[in-house]
Amino acid sequence: MTIQQTPQADQFKVQLRNSLQRETMNSHAIKIARHANVYICGDQDEMVYFIESGQIKLLMLSSEGKECLLAIHSAGDIFGELCLSGLGARVETATAMKATTVKQIPCGQFFERLSRDSLFEGFVRYLAVRVADQQQVIANLVTVDSEQRLGKTLLQLARTIGKKDPRSIRIELKITHEELSEMVGTTRPRISLFMQRFHNLGLIETNKDHFLIIKENKLTQYLAQIA
Repeated sequence: MTIQQTPQADQFKVQLRNSLQRETMNSHAIKIARHANVYICGDQDEMVYFIESGQIKLLMLSSEGKECLLAIHSAGDIFGELCLSGLGARVETATAMKATTVKQIPCGQFFERLSRDSLFEGFVRYLAVRVADQQQVIANLVTVDSEQRLGKTLLQLARTIGKKDPRSIRIELKITHEELSEMVGTTRPRISLFMQRFHNLGLIETNKDHFLIIKENKLTQYLAQIA
């Protein structure tokens, strides 16, 4: 179980989604084309974004220009909440992975909605979960080899954006090996090598619709064996 999959976190996400759907019911929807940016690093943007449909990835650039994929968010999620810190300019870039519809909520209005629906305590816990997840990612980069990091990344993606089948989880979002390399912190050829190994071992497969199927139990057991 990833940190984000705790029952408390899941319950709060449902409460927050319902609250924000009410808040943005009459707001103008913004359509973002595939590969287009919602905002880029350095933008002065004091909006929290609520995803109605589609997927958004958050990226940061290193000083050498190398991309690091921080997170993928889908329908019902929020992103851009770092603006609530008052730090000013964006430190990451938000890009649509497919045609996406979002709604904007100004920081002050967002706080008012949390207060109105008694969601402040849950939101603090939600942010703490996000911080804990990021700390786990950092720890994995330092202590876990590339193959294990890829396996853990696939499991996390499956559990957060996948759809459950009887004995597996289906990821319908097309995620390239390049994007996986940005998440795992290794080269694309190594990602391709590990993905082929996972396929050969029956840990993952691709169905007729070209969706990635994650055999959750088998992959979890494999990662435990090679740890």
